Amino acid sequence: MVSVRVRFAPSPTGHLHIGGARSALFNYLYAKKQNGTFILRIEDTDQARNKEHAEEGFIKSLRWLGIPWDEGFETGGPYGPYRCMDRLPIYQEYADRLLAEGKAYRCYCTEEEIEADRQRMLEQGLTPKYSGRCRHLAKEQEDRFRAEGRKSVVRFLVPEEKIVRIHDKIRGDVEFETNGIGDFVIVKSDGIPTYNFAVVVDDALMKITLVIRGEEHLTNTPRQILVFQAFGFEIPEFAHCSLILNEQGKKLSKRDESIVQFIEQYKDLGYLPEALFNYLALLGWSPGTEQEIFSHDELVQAFSIERISKSGSIFDQQKLAWMNSHYIKQADVQRIVDMAIPFLQQAKRLPTVLSPEQARWVTALVQLLQEKLEYVAQIVPLSDLFFTDQVSYPEESMTLLKEAHVPVVAHACAEVFDRIEDWSADGIKQAIKEVQKETGYKGKQLFMPIRIIVTGQEHGPDLNQTLYLLGKQAVVQRLRNFETHAAHV
Repeated sequence: MVSVRVRFAPSPTGHLHIGGARSALFNYLYAKKQNGTFILRIEDTDQARNKEHAEEGFIKSLRWLGIPWDEGFETGGPYGPYRCMDRLPIYQEYADRLLAEGKAYRCYCTEEEIEADRQRMLEQGLTPKYSGRCRHLAKEQEDRFRAEGRKSVVRFLVPEEKIVRIHDKIRGDVEFETNGIGDFVIVKSDGIPTYNFAVVVDDALMKITLVIRGEEHLTNTPRQILVFQAFGFEIPEFAHCSLILNEQGKKLSKRDESIVQFIEQYKDLGYLPEALFNYLALLGWSPGTEQEIFSHDELVQAFSIERISKSGSIFDQQKLAWMNSHYIKQADVQRIVDMAIPFLQQAKRLPTVLSPEQARWVTALVQLLQEKLEYVAQIVPLSDLFFTDQVSYPEESMTLLKEAHVPVVAHACAEVFDRIEDWSADGIKQAIKEVQKETGYKGKQLFMPIRIIVTGQEHGPDLNQTLYLLGKQAVVQRLRNFETHAAHV
């Protein structure tokens, strides 16, 4: 039985996009399910678009997501190097082989000549492609072009009147006519191979058995198959995943600011990697059940290529937030505390170094708000009431605050709270019971005024714990401020 070998081969042109991360995840899950090998290869031949530190960013994002690779860049393995620019001599060897066998040729056409041919084809209603004018150059012509200082590229000689057929494991049978392809460049004038050439050489030499990638690569596939066939390489299977769409059902653009699109951004917002891992697995793949929350091992066992959808997948930001909220609720509180502290420090709400008392306070704060967090960065706006001296009352609460009993409740609370020594959630609970006895008010008539006056909110987390975290001085001051200004409420 052939050992399964799959790869993720990103170009270091920016941050790891959710589409790329999903491709990496599908490859990873398939490899783990089949006891195969998952390979990371860096396709950095597009020197003009490569970004500094992008490789490092990819590696950090993949490791943060929990997608380790068995072989490849940084890890090593028997088929290296795993960065394309380190493999230039290999590509040169194989390009020379095609040239020697008459399956490729040197092209000396200028950009102006190629553009003129393109315009002529458009005027004739034809699909633009390379005209083939350098296909059969005599040696004398090549010598003359070189003497003129013309640089050459290497073009693959595409056979005419041929049908390229593939059986895609997701999309089924697909056919392409070679007459519409044209002789494409496989080595640029600077000696660097193009994607469609390098990827074939690498996949063949690294013994890739299945290529799982995005649907946008489907049109590249016939060119790659032709190169596989020219060398007599064994052709891997292909599986082209559906596009990721925005909530309007349109292809997701990297310029669409309505959706957070890069893995690093989710990390920086305080998403949990296991939540994103879980969500991305369900983006275009279905387990065939109603289950939505999966552990790592459950996803490995359930994953199959056959259940990847042919249709586009809607990226639902709110569903991801819901899923992340679920994972936050299940997480150990200390983990969320450790994630929350930098956000609060950045907002100047905590010092760089915390005292033991401050550490206990922020732990209690996270315990109070953990149920409300969709992502950990929300700890800052959700904790606003603990870091302000002014409380504003919502418009919808004004009717209640104008009721005659509210100043009575506020005054009694201020008096009882001011004299209690046990300022804890339990101590506050007992104090409110005392206020109930003194005033005769209970339920909504008692608790709602306290919450609104002290927090400026009609609803919120546990009231006793909220008051404890605000501190005795702040709570009493807010109650007395209300008493003073009650006539103007």
